[in-house]
Formats: sequence, C-alpha cells, structure tokens
Amino acid sequence: MDEVAGAIADPVRREILLLLRDQPLTAGQVAGRFPISRPAISRHLRVLRDAGLVRDTADGRRRVYTLVAGPLDELAGWIGRLTRPSGWQHRFDALETEVHRTRRERLTSPTTHSPTTHSPTTHSPTTHSPTTHSPTTHSPTTHSPTTHSPTTHEEKSA
Repeated sequence: MDEVAGAIADPVRREILLLLRDQPLTAGQVAGRFPISRPAISRHLRVLRDAGLVRDTADGRRRVYTLVAGPLDELAGWIGRLTRPSGWQHRFDALETEVHRTRRERLTSPTTHSPTTHSPTTHSPTTHSPTTHSPTTHSPTTHSPTTHSPTTHEEKSA
C-alpha cells in the first residue's frame, strides 16, 4: 500500500493513470500529453509499473501501457476508513435522531403533564391562546344582564 500511495503522490503520475483509464497508450502517446521530457515520462511510467498500477507490453519497438486498478482497492479501503465517521460518531448521530424524534412526538401528542414540568416550547400555541377560553369560565354575575339597572344603562347612553 505504501508503494501505491507513493506512486500516486505525484500529480503527473495521477494524470497518467487517468489517461490510461480510458485506453492503453504507448509511452510516446503519454509523453505527447505533457510538457515534460520523454525521459521524465519514462521514469514516471517505471514508478507506476513498479507499484503494480500499470502493465506494459511490447508492440514491436513500442511499449504499450495499460492501467491496473487492483492495487488501488486496498488504498481506497484505507482512505474510506478515514472518511467514514468513527464508532462514536455513529452513536452520537443515533442519539441526535432519537432526541429529534422524541421532541416531535411531544409536540404532536396531547399534553398530559402540568405546564410547570415542561418548557413553553413543548406545548402547542392553542393551549395558551386567549381565544381558547370559553365564556363559561367567567362568573355568570359579571356578564348577566340582570346586574345592570335600567337607570345605569340610561345614564351611560346619555
């Protein structure tokens, strides 16, 4: 894995691997795509071959290079372990989900506890709205028409 990681550490070698992903290329075709010398490309191809990332075959006097992606699998698995959350992170995510679910259930279910045991945000707005109080909660004598005398009513209208 270290040899593979070292081989792909160079941006030119990573670009060579991308070129070979689509089709096999000769060393000359690879060199023609870069602004560096052919001997430098040959050295990059040798590093990739030694790491097992490319295979070369002879075609007359030319060398044809083909991508070998297998060695990248081990490295990809190791990188995947770095990018996945740790065991604790999974537990924290599950706890956060449970807290949100419990809050949602409390908001949507009828309240059975006294308001002093919960914060005001756990109650629906209609339970504390003045429009939900019925007129029968007031004493009948304060609203009864018999408590007003005709004299008082006439005095107010005058």
